[in-house]
Amino acid sequence: MCRRDEAGLFFAPSKEPTAARLSREEAAKRVCARCPVMVECREHALLQPEPYGVWGGLTAAERRVVLARRRRRDMELKKAARPANQIAAAG
Repeated sequence: MCRRDEAGLFFAPSKEPTAARLSREEAAKRVCARCPVMVECREHALLQPEPYGVWGGLTAAERRVVLARRRRRDMELKKAARPANQIAAAG
């Protein structure tokens, strides 16, 4: 879907006023919401990571939050698994 829309909808022009940016991002997110590959697009942007634009219905700032949460979750899972591994190695 976004291939048919203007790239300007998904990427900010320089010095864009905040109100205009928020409006443009919401319009881009509405396009994303209708997209059959939104999840794949989002994962691409998270794996790259894409530093600009709306990808998979998320802004760059929203993607940073998702990535930070994933890192925290991964660290917590590693910490939780560590004692079990140490006990198994000792036994």
